[in-house]
Amino acid sequence: MTKFLQLVFEGTALGAGYALVALGFVVIYRATGVINFAQGGFVLLGAYLTYNFNTTWGLPFWVSVFLAVVCGALVGALVEALILRRMVGQPQFAIIMLTIGLLFIIDQIVPSVWGYDALNLGDPWGLDTTDIGGLVLSHRSLATLALAAAVLTAFFVYFKYSTMGIAMRATAIDQEAALAQGISARRVFAVSWAIAGGVAAIAGVTQAAGAAALAPTVGLVALRAFPAMILGGLDSPPGAVVGGVLIGITQNLTAGYQPDMAPWLGNNFHLVMPYVVMVIILMVRPYGLFGTPEVQRA
Repeated sequence: MTKFLQLVFEGTALGAGYALVALGFVVIYRATGVINFAQGGFVLLGAYLTYNFNTTWGLPFWVSVFLAVVCGALVGALVEALILRRMVGQPQFAIIMLTIGLLFIIDQIVPSVWGYDALNLGDPWGLDTTDIGGLVLSHRSLATLALAAAVLTAFFVYFKYSTMGIAMRATAIDQEAALAQGISARRVFAVSWAIAGGVAAIAGVTQAAGAAALAPTVGLVALRAFPAMILGGLDSPPGAVVGGVLIGITQNLTAGYQPDMAPWLGNNFHLVMPYVVMVIILMVRPYGLFGTPEVQRA
């Protein structure tokens, strides 16, 4: 039982990190209908900016995180203003391919600036742990859960009560009706990309925390978070959270039990399991657990 609870705890923390990444996907998709494959690049950039502010410039860790979030938001807004805005009215396929191109560009720029060596992010919790009733709770996992809870709470409060949050929800429901009410779609798009960039920076911090965990491969977490977004529903922020946690727990339980119970599946099958779950869910619910079905009439 202790092993099971340990795996669930670590899986929940892992899933919280996935949820932060998936949330960035969902915010942009709700506003623009575009799947932003550059989100992994934003995650990578945010992690390295935190390292730069903290280690290179010597700023306190939390100040560095805040500055990385601000810079991530600015990068997201600039990408929308300078690149994506010019693609309005163009085929969705072209815009998606553009985001893939942005991902490759960021993936090349970051190691060119900071190198390919694994680095220490400088997070204050390090490898510390707390033992509670036989459960070993790593401070890194606790910090990930706390950061994710704070970000997700702020996100939902912002969307529910702020003027821009309401405008973003209205635009997501019916863009033409929102325009008719005087809501600026251009402003909504810019804010959506800024939020995605800022959230990605925090997600990058959660992924790169730990001894020598900051490396150019950090951005690959977006591929592992992708099933979480699909599972929860492309247009559902709550779904991103639920999907992230479910995928994280599933992956961790598979890693803990599969080698003994089904060794014939081979090594590292836990990395495949999120996609197996995604396929099964989509066969039953094509729009995800919380996604909104689209009805088209001929």
